[in-house]
Amino acid sequence: MTGTYLVTLDTQTAIATLARRHKAAGGVGLQVLNMIGGRAENLLERLPDSVKQALEGATERALRVALQAARQSRSVVPDQKGWLNTAMTTAMGAVGGAGGLPTALAELPVTTTVLLRAIQGIAAEYGFDPNDPDVLSDCLTVFASAGPLADDDGANMAFLTTRVTLNGAAVHGILKSVAPKLATVLGQKLAAQTVPILGAAAGAATNYAYTSYYQEMAHVHFGLRRLAIDSGTSETLLVEQLRRAVKTV
Repeated sequence: MTGTYLVTLDTQTAIATLARRHKAAGGVGLQVLNMIGGRAENLLERLPDSVKQALEGATERALRVALQAARQSRSVVPDQKGWLNTAMTTAMGAVGGAGGLPTALAELPVTTTVLLRAIQGIAAEYGFDPNDPDVLSDCLTVFASAGPLADDDGANMAFLTTRVTLNGAAVHGILKSVAPKLATVLGQKLAAQTVPILGAAAGAATNYAYTSYYQEMAHVHFGLRRLAIDSGTSETLLVEQLRRAVKTV
């Protein structure tokens, strides 16, 4: 008997819904690549060497700023609807792209903060406390999924099996582990925003794609967590079910 028959019909239906979200996550990215006339793997080559070498450090700093800002803002700024988060980052992307690389780099930590807050808001939708260290860890690991401009080879499900308890000593470690992956993703975004003439449009389009992507992936992540709790099914089995379901969507 295979794992397919070890979950209930209701659980399989929920998995199918998450699989559709997973597939939808990267759909807009293809439109962005078509607009800028490039391929994701070639985008980073457009960046100056000095930027590429500093990208990982800049990404880790952006994550630290986002983490601090998200913690401070949750008590005074309520979680926003998904469409509003997308509209906000789309506008910021247009501004960042209009000025080329300097403004795109300046916009990076702001967009990262909005994305983290959006992910935290989705965690709350599924009944998780975003202020809980373990949940905050989950929010950060959503950034470890492949970006919307990457080919979906299933590798972006690896973050679903990652669990790190986020205490004081672990903050540095988890940021270090997420930053390299996110640096590649954000490097593609920066490169798209520096496309001549299309800068503002590309900035808006990439931020739209990235916000849509990470919000959908957050739904997959926390939807799977909630399904495991409610159904009493192991997360390992559910991830395998999801992996199969994505191939058939």
